[in-house]
Amino acid sequence: MMAVNKVILVGNLGRDPEVRTFPSGGQVANVTLATTERWKDRQSGEMREHTEWHRLVFNDRLAEIAGQYLRKGSQIYVEGSIRTRKWTDQSGQERSTSEIRVDNMQMLGSRNAAGGDDASYDAPRRAAPAPRAAAPARPAPAPAPAAAQPPAADLGDMDDDIPF
Repeated sequence: MMAVNKVILVGNLGRDPEVRTFPSGGQVANVTLATTERWKDRQSGEMREHTEWHRLVFNDRLAEIAGQYLRKGSQIYVEGSIRTRKWTDQSGQERSTSEIRVDNMQMLGSRNAAGGDDASYDAPRRAAPAPRAAAPARPAPAPAPAAAQPPAADLGDMDDDIPF
C-alpha cells in the first residue's frame, strides 16, 4: 500500500523568520504561515473568512534564504511534509506539535512587499546559481535572401483523415 505525506500551502508569514545556527554549521528557520479561506455565507449573504496558522520549518540552505529574504507579511508558496514532534516540558507534561517540514519554497509578490527593492523573485531549494557574465554584443544576423527560402507548401491537398 502506498502512502503520501505532501503539503502545498500559499499564504503570508505571520512573523519574521527565527533562524538558529547549530555548532555543526547547519541552520534551521521557523516561521508561521497564515492561509485564509474566504466565502459568502449562504444564509446571511455576508462574507466570512477563516485563517489557519501553520508552523513551517526550513533547514540548511533554505533556512539561510528564508532568514535573508522573508519578512512578516511575505507571501510564499511552500511544499513539504507534516511532521509531529513530541517532548516533555519543564513541568513533566507530554507535549506535541505538528509542523510542515519545507522541501521547496517560492517567494511570491514583490520584494517591496517583503522589505526588498526588486520587482519579483523566487528562491529555489538548491543553492543559488553563480552570477552569469554578460554576453558580448553580437551584430544581428542578416536576413536570408528571398530565393533561399523554401516555397510555401500547398495545404489544400492534405488528407482529412487525421485521427485526432
